[in-house]
Amino acid sequence: MTEPTATFREWLSAADPASRAQAQAQEIYRAALALAANPLTLIGGLIVLALLLTALFAPVLTIYAPNDQDLANRLAPSSSLHLLGTDELGRDIFSRIVHGARLTLYIVIVVALTAAPAGLAIGATAGYLGGVTETILMRITDIFLAFPKLILALAFVAALGAGLNSAILAIALTAWPPIARIARAEALVIRQSDFIAAVRLMGASDARIIFRHVVPLCVPSVIVRITLDMAGIILIAAGLGFLGLGAQPPAPEWGAMVSKGREFLTDQWWIATYPGIAIFIVSMGFNLLGDGLRDVLDPREATR
Repeated sequence: MTEPTATFREWLSAADPASRAQAQAQEIYRAALALAANPLTLIGGLIVLALLLTALFAPVLTIYAPNDQDLANRLAPSSSLHLLGTDELGRDIFSRIVHGARLTLYIVIVVALTAAPAGLAIGATAGYLGGVTETILMRITDIFLAFPKLILALAFVAALGAGLNSAILAIALTAWPPIARIARAEALVIRQSDFIAAVRLMGASDARIIFRHVVPLCVPSVIVRITLDMAGIILIAAGLGFLGLGAQPPAPEWGAMVSKGREFLTDQWWIATYPGIAIFIVSMGFNLLGDGLRDVLDPREATR
């Protein structure tokens, strides 16, 4: 990260709240225009918005409850009664995918709200303080980064026990290290800035400088990183569900649906295919949105 942009420095130093609000509104407007100008980012944003709306209005969008069984219509293909067919217990696949969006969104939100602040605080503290503190915190981070995320998540779930909450905690424990590394890199540059030196001369404590000045400047990069990591979080959650370590039956979790559907993949392909397509589309949406946010929020892009 380079020096903060002029607009952002003016916003920080503005004594008048009205001027500060106006500068913030201009930044938001510029960011919105930049996002809208990129078709792929717009597609990603629409996919994420569709996920949000689907999760919010799941009961309205479906006719059947996700766990209602109809053994007389088990393994039925797509029809006017069941848009995407039924599974081995006669449950409507469309209803289960729609209601499964709630589980996916719940996992994503909880992991983001836990891993992002933890990684941001650890990385900003290490980067600003340096010395022994930085060495200890970064070596702990390196230990977590040394293991593949899915393997590490499997180890945590095995220790904590199978279940949705255990899976969320395990994913959060594997999601914070990359955020901490990015926040540290940003803090290493920010602590050399003139305005940090000025605040330090005014007598501000290290804690105040970190959380009032360093952390806010690290937030844009962290937002981009956590957005890009959403696809990986969804895939890890689906992988844990596939192995039976995530949300437990009869919860309509997409990974668990794919796992059950593989038994019927030769003849009743729709049972595993449609949940797999849902995982692919949502993961792609977060990746496209993250790429667009990186172009907008990266100060180096703004100065070109």
